[in-house]
Amino acid sequence: MKTTKKIAVGKVEIGGGTSVKIQSMTTTKTSDVERTVAQIRALEQAGCEIVRVAVSDEADAKAVKDVVEKIRLPLVADIHFSPKLAVQAIENGAHKVRINPGNIGGEQEIRYVADCIKRHGIPVRVGANTGSIEKHFFEKYGRSEQALVESALYNVSILERYGIDDIVISVKASDVKLTVNAYTVLSSRTEYPLHVGVTEAGTTEAGIVKSSVGIGSLLLNGIGDTIRVSLTDDPVKEVYAAKHILQACGLDENYVEVVACPTCGRCAWESMSLANKVTEFVRPYKKRAKIAVMGCIVNGPGEAKDADLGIAGGVGSCVLFKKGQPYKKVSVEDAEKELFQEIRLLLDGE
Repeated sequence: MKTTKKIAVGKVEIGGGTSVKIQSMTTTKTSDVERTVAQIRALEQAGCEIVRVAVSDEADAKAVKDVVEKIRLPLVADIHFSPKLAVQAIENGAHKVRINPGNIGGEQEIRYVADCIKRHGIPVRVGANTGSIEKHFFEKYGRSEQALVESALYNVSILERYGIDDIVISVKASDVKLTVNAYTVLSSRTEYPLHVGVTEAGTTEAGIVKSSVGIGSLLLNGIGDTIRVSLTDDPVKEVYAAKHILQACGLDENYVEVVACPTCGRCAWESMSLANKVTEFVRPYKKRAKIAVMGCIVNGPGEAKDADLGIAGGVGSCVLFKKGQPYKKVSVEDAEKELFQEIRLLLDGE
């Protein structure tokens, strides 16, 4: 990964060669403190490391204080249109503020927020996206990576002018190719850490695909310090998707990998159902291991010979194997029970 400037959001570090941090955003009304805190705790349990909340009015800004006191994750206040709300959120304990320069106002408003950021010593994310490119950049470059990058860097320069240099930048679009191009250009022009994501990615299935292609391609090219998968769904699913992207990119090895074949006409047992159950069971474990659920024994053990533990099915029976070597034959009826017994031995030492 490209080494960028390191900043701290509360006690969580972004950039500077640290691990890529997973973010998500609550869907609750922030002023509903009880529901907001409950959702943040669920996100933390899922593996979220930084959480963002919408600050839409003064009630939300005031609620930041109560929320921060009840959670362990660092909190980012998401601000649009109102520099006054940004200041109120910061003064109520936000660990970081996200502003969209295209709609926060002019230089005077940015300076007003910058002065507060400086007083409280917190970082800021400059978030540009295709829906809020400033007029003069849009007129010059159109809806393009140049417009996104120039808009973001222009507003970064204003913050720098007023003494702010703990900055994270994002340049998101709903178009995957445009997103990737924009971040690629931006990465070549700044040392600030980058918050990577595809905005308005869509509902679960389409959103995960678009985010995986966009975020994954950037991460594989060393670009990105923190990520958010944007889904029109429960934000916990965003966190799970982000974890899978990091794992697929080789940036998180502290997990149990489950591999499973796509099945075919040779499969004579319910391997798909078992693969899903195994995936859910191992999700909480934070250790490196590989488990394989293969549809048949024609080439199952061979294809998964690097698995610490695996199972392959046949007509009426299944074979358990380790590192490709079969060691136990069980009936199809007992396959699930036997496999989970072996998984527990592998992961818990029971």
